[in-house]
Parts: sequence; structure tokens; C-alpha cells
Amino acid sequence: MKINTSLVPVCNDHRLNIVKHKRAISIALLFVIGAIWTACGVAYAADNTSLSATTAVKWHPGHYYTLMGDKNNPKYMAQVYRELKKTPLLRGLQIRYDWAELESAENMYDFTSIEQRLAELAAQKKRLIILLQIKTFNPSTAAIPDYLKREDSTFPFSNLGKKDIRGYNLKLWNPVVHDRLVALISELGKRFNSHPYFEGIGLPETAIGQPLVEIPKNQLDNFYNSLLSINQQLRKHFPNTMTYQFTNYPRPMLKSFVNKLREMGTGLGGPDTFIEDPGLLTRESKNSAKGVYHYYPELSGIVPLTPSVMQTNYATTRHDKAGKAPSRAPTVAELFSFARDRLKANYIFWTRAPGYFPNVLAMLNGLQTGDPAGGLDSTCPKAYPACID
Repeated sequence: MKINTSLVPVCNDHRLNIVKHKRAISIALLFVIGAIWTACGVAYAADNTSLSATTAVKWHPGHYYTLMGDKNNPKYMAQVYRELKKTPLLRGLQIRYDWAELESAENMYDFTSIEQRLAELAAQKKRLIILLQIKTFNPSTAAIPDYLKREDSTFPFSNLGKKDIRGYNLKLWNPVVHDRLVALISELGKRFNSHPYFEGIGLPETAIGQPLVEIPKNQLDNFYNSLLSINQQLRKHFPNTMTYQFTNYPRPMLKSFVNKLREMGTGLGGPDTFIEDPGLLTRESKNSAKGVYHYYPELSGIVPLTPSVMQTNYATTRHDKAGKAPSRAPTVAELFSFARDRLKANYIFWTRAPGYFPNVLAMLNGLQTGDPAGGLDSTCPKAYPACID
């Protein structure tokens, strides 16, 4: 069956483009989408019941800004929005939200900040991607709500070889922690899955750091099994939204873990783009598992690929800083080429880091392309029966 695009509503003379695989979407379901995405996408359904009747996923690959400053500071955000407006190839923002920001007490949810940023972005026809922070890199704070602190819910970690606390991670093997996180994801999905400008939601890196108290192997295995379960819940509650998992270490579990992400249709992403890092680039050998960068080409065209360029990535090519000297830091063009060509990126999250982001804006504005994806692969992943542009 061919899709009749004349049945899809027009907004500002821009017709929703349905990108389909071999399996077609029924015309009746397109009417459902049209009924929900009204007023040029500003109004949206209170829940996602009707939209979830389709298997189509919102798909707007390309370049996104990752914020470092206060997302709730009007002055800061006004500057960010000016830069978005002047840079057509920036398709939107990736914003971090701690669990504790969104659930102040048990079952007491506050999504006001997300709603405000989403409305502001939709007014510019830009999109929002969330990174749900369940791990902190600040020893004075935990990402979880206060009520969970009595549940033995986190463990402290340090950098390798050190004993000072660098941050806290979740004890995902604790069923209470797992189930409360699923409850949050369920509420977020009810509120935002159907919003046309809510592009994606994902989870932070798989590396757990160096726990100050050794974690038994069975608990560590359960951590990653539970993390996969959380990703499955993201797919369940955001059926029409791109979801992703930042994945880097430990290498021995990557093959199995990445394969599970593939099976459920979860995007493979990373917290860093280090173009010469040995740990990320390691080839598989008899005594060594391969680094995560080798999995990106294997998953190209199958699931979303979503690497990040963090502040450190602008300054050096290796995590251990033994690569290029700061005076020979990689150029933005090098980072772009690596993410596009080596990692086959669909999305790149460019950190708005002081001293570096003007170079990102200049590079994006200098690209000679009429492609909204800015030179990145815009192919609808095979994990999705169809994509909605």
C-alpha cells in the first residue's frame, strides 16, 4: 500500500514527510497523527495512546547543541536561542535533567522546565533531546530524589587509581531503584512522546568509574541487565521517539550489551568523541575485547547513532591526554569528519563549551549543503518500521 501524503496535514506549507521501509503505515493511522499534531505541532495530545497506535518514529537527524550553562536562566537561554536562529543546521538542543529535578518527592513530578524549553524551541521549529542524568560527577550531589536515599540506592566512585569521591551512580540492581526509575520514564512518556518537537531521550554512559567499595560480579551483571531493562522501558513508553544509550566501557561486556540495544531498537551513543583514544579504538584480539567505536559502523542504518563532542574533546584527542598537545587540539572539522565517516553518526551533540562553540557555529554555517541533517546520515534506521520527518 502506498501512503497518500495528501492526507497528512500541512504546516506553513511544509508537509510531514513519511519515510517508510518495506512495511507501510496505514492511511488511517496517518489520520491519527494529523489529529494529534495540530496547530503546526504546538498543540499535542495529553497522552500518547493514539499516536502509539503507529510504529512510526520522529526522525530529525543532524547537529544539536548540548548545553553547559543554566537551562533555566533566561539570559543564557536567550543567547542560545539567538545562536540557534542564526545557525539553520543546528536542529535543536540536548539538555540534561537530573532525576531529582523531575521528581521532588515520590510520585510528585515537575516537568515545568522541560515544557518551557520545549515550547520555546517549538516556536523556532527546533527540537529537544533529553539526557536523563542518573549518574553525577559532583561528590556533593546525587541525581536521585531525597526519598530514595533511604533505599541504599547509590554507590560512590572515583577515577581509576584514586580514592577521593568523584560522583555517585545508581544501584540499578536494587529493584526499588529500578522500578522508581521506570515510573519516572512512564510519566515522561505520557507527557512528551506525542509532542512533535520532543525528538529524543537517553541515558548517560555505561562506565561506572572505580567504585570505592568493590561491587560483586553478580551485582555488576545485574547493573547492566537492569540498565538494558530501563532502555527497554524507554522504548515502551516512547514508542514514537528516538531513544539512545551512551555506551563506552567496560569493553568485555560491550558485545553482548550493544547487541541487546540493537535488538530493542535503542540508539548507540557516546559521551565523548576522542579521535585517537586507544581504549575506544582497540581492535578485538585474543586477549582484548574491541572498543565501542568498532560497533558504530556495524549498526549503521540499523539503529540511531548519536555520538557527543564534549568540552575535553575539543582540547585533546585522547582521554589520557597523551595525544595531541593542547596547541594541536583537533579542529572542529576533524571531529565532524570522524563522527560522520568513522562513527557513521545520525546525530552529533556539540557541547556549547566556552572558547570552542564559536568554531562549531562557524563550521556549521560554512557547510555547503541543502540537507537538514548537515551531511550526516539521514537514513531511517531499519529498527524503525517508519520515520516521521
